[in-house]
Formats: sequence, structure tokens, C-alpha cells
Amino acid sequence: MSNASNLDKMIWRELNDNWDSVATEAARTYEQFGSDHGVVPGTDVIEDVPEIAEGKTSTAMVKVRVNQARFRRAVLTSYNSRCCISGLAEPRLLIASHIVPWSMDTMNRLNPQNGLCLSALHDKAYDLGLITILPNYTVRVSRQFMDAGVDGFAREAIASYDGSRIALPERFRPRPEFLEAHATRFRYL
Repeated sequence: MSNASNLDKMIWRELNDNWDSVATEAARTYEQFGSDHGVVPGTDVIEDVPEIAEGKTSTAMVKVRVNQARFRRAVLTSYNSRCCISGLAEPRLLIASHIVPWSMDTMNRLNPQNGLCLSALHDKAYDLGLITILPNYTVRVSRQFMDAGVDGFAREAIASYDGSRIALPERFRPRPEFLEAHATRFRYL
């Protein structure tokens, strides 16, 4: 930001220091603007949907991750809608994966630097700790997974990426300290 004004730098620092409150304030302002102009507010991503017995209806209250859709758009856009590990470019199969889980860091839930664009398969492997991404942006595959005699598909789809570098995003590069926290939690470091 060498050509940015002091005000630009101050606003950027405020955004980086408190993603959730800035994003929430922006969302409220955006929804109010839309409402003032006749736009009906939409819904965001639903976290959990309760199981309903087949053939019956039920009234349910669900938790909603407010602004999760904005986080997804920011992360996928930063990675040009491609999995940073495999390069998969089918948006319906891509996940804006949190590096440090939503439940573990309330201050960085909406911070796109806490996100990776992963295929659904790599997202699940990442959440389970079968893979991690080290602070130097290389993929590590769990030794237990590698030693488990994985089948040909799992070897090609997951194990073959061990030691490879991820494709870095155009914006919002993952923070090394977030990657380190994930790798440490699953005992890679």
C-alpha cells in the first residue's frame, strides 16, 4: 500500500484488526440500503439442518452463520474459484474452508485470510487432519493416512499432493499463523 493515503491505511488496519465487526456492520448497512430500495433481504448459509422424519413436516429453529456467504465469495474469488491443492474449478464442488475453525476463533470467522478454497474432498481431509498446509504453503499428508495402505483413488486424490505447494490467491493470502495453528493442532509441527 505504498501509494495509499493515511486514511486508506487506517481503514485497512481497522478491517484487518476486526473482520467480524466490520463485515457485520457492512452487511447491516447493505441490507438497510437494499431494504430502502425495495430489495428483500436474502438468507445466508445454514450451518445445521435438523433431521426430520421421512414423510413428516416439522417446525425447526436453525442456527445461521451470518455473512458466511460473503466469506465464501471473498475466498473463492481470491482463488479464482479453483481448489488451491488440486486446481478443481467446479464451483459446486468448492468449499471456502476455514483454516482455524469457526468455533475456535470468533475474531477471524469472516477474515478471508483464514480461508482456503478447497474441493469438497480436500476440505473434508483438511477438517479431519488427514492433510494440512504448512506456513510455507506446502501440503503435508498425515503419516497415518499414508501408512494405511490407501487405495489408488485416495493415493492419487490426496496422498500425491504431499510436499506440493498450494496455488496462492491473488488477494487475502492465508496467514502463516493460522496455518501453523492447524498444523500444530493435528501434530504436524
